[in-house]
Amino acid sequence: MWSGGWAEMSSVQASAVADSRPASYVRFVPWLLVLVLTLYLFRATALGMGTIWWRSETYTHAFLVAPISAWLIWRRRAAWLHEPVAPSVAWLVPMLLACVLWLMGELASVNPASQFALVALVVLSVPAMLGWAVARHMVFPLLFLFFCVPIGEFLTDPMIAATADFTVAALRLTGIPVYREGMQFVIPSGNWSVVEACSGVRYLIASFMVGALFAYLNYNSWRRRLAFLLVSLLVPVVANWLRAYMIVMLGHLSGNKLAVGADHLVYGWVFFGLVIMLMFWIGARFAEPELKPAASAALSAASAEGGRVGWVAAAAVAVLLSGTQGLQWRLDHSSDGVPQPTVTLPDTLPGGWAAIDTSLSTWEPLYRNPSAKAARSYRRGDEVVAVWVGFYRRQNESTKLISSTNRLVEPEGSKWLHAPQVARQVAWGDASQAMRSAQLRTPSDPKSTALQRLNVLYLYRVGGQLMISDARAKVRLALQRLLGQPDDSAVIFFYALADDDGSQRLQGLERFVSEQSGAVLTALDAVTPKP
Repeated sequence: MWSGGWAEMSSVQASAVADSRPASYVRFVPWLLVLVLTLYLFRATALGMGTIWWRSETYTHAFLVAPISAWLIWRRRAAWLHEPVAPSVAWLVPMLLACVLWLMGELASVNPASQFALVALVVLSVPAMLGWAVARHMVFPLLFLFFCVPIGEFLTDPMIAATADFTVAALRLTGIPVYREGMQFVIPSGNWSVVEACSGVRYLIASFMVGALFAYLNYNSWRRRLAFLLVSLLVPVVANWLRAYMIVMLGHLSGNKLAVGADHLVYGWVFFGLVIMLMFWIGARFAEPELKPAASAALSAASAEGGRVGWVAAAAVAVLLSGTQGLQWRLDHSSDGVPQPTVTLPDTLPGGWAAIDTSLSTWEPLYRNPSAKAARSYRRGDEVVAVWVGFYRRQNESTKLISSTNRLVEPEGSKWLHAPQVARQVAWGDASQAMRSAQLRTPSDPKSTALQRLNVLYLYRVGGQLMISDARAKVRLALQRLLGQPDDSAVIFFYALADDDGSQRLQGLERFVSEQSGAVLTALDAVTPKP
């Protein structure tokens, strides 16, 4: 069951708290000022987190994290209030690392990294400014603050795929024939698709946060706490799979009168709520008696000295934080005044390829706000291949190469359907290069005859290096900025019409990439004006 507060605090403890309260609280003033300074200097990052909480239902729970953390710390005040304040210079090292992480996140426009670093600075400031004797009583409440960071989008695609895999397998085991293409599938009673809202990421994050709080309040042993945390991660994943299967079966058995439209969401949340309640009910049966904090001793003589050292520590932390902001401002404005770049693809390519005026397809990569872009379709005999290049310079939140909004097609409402992407080794000149490979088709209804299929190969070019990993591209970009180099980056697409199985024409597309990749890179090298 949920534990109560510290109402059972003994009269001796309460008296000890009351007698020395003014002196106790004054010692924490330097840390409070550092906290205010941190939130002020990094206010853009903090406001960015708050905007995501407000905009996305997946992270709305984060509004409760800081108040819950504060309450958890306050309820243990009998344990930490009279501990000696002993600032530790050793904790400035991890704070420095957090500043480096924040700086790299800002330079590479990786918001989760910057936001994680900001929360880490707040957490690390406690042992740095107050000492471990105080911080050890606040370990869980401080770690709980990391639930403020809106992270988890990277799980969306794999969880969508896993949900689709389970649903299709369960339907087939039930005896219902299924035709699947990508994340969409057809059963005799209608069409279904597994979209972002069906991934279960929202359930997973909410369950993990509440599960962590439940485990802390109801268990004393780390073994039980970790076991319940594991359960709180596994249960929502499995529950989401069962929810998706249940929704499809309700629609199928009712002739699509139930579990469609708004009912789809209502039934899903009701089912998830019942599963989570059951998880907590079972977990409460193994709850352990609450441990009462021991009565704190009187303030030691070291406390007064700790208060004076606290101001010195506050000054050191302030210099560290201000220096980080100053360095970021300097790097961010190092290329002020550089005109916009232009990219020009050649009219002809070696081997008899010539540009044509008509487009190969109505499809275009959904890469938003590039600094410059170029698209050409080339013909040689009966073969037609298209090239699309998006070039990014002086990247920021609104224009950046690696972003969750940059993708092949719109996640929902697109007329294009795409199969899961795979990595593919392709000849690139005289070498071999990994590229992302995908096949698109229109219309997106898998039950309809395809009007057009496309084979797509693409990759990134960051700082002159070719890669397909988002994480590697971000790290490379951040290192370039830290070294004072420009952040020039590009995404290069090659695509062509595909057969029903895609294999034969894919080989022709790969030959084009091998023969013409050098010409495309030359066009990127000639981007003007250069910084």
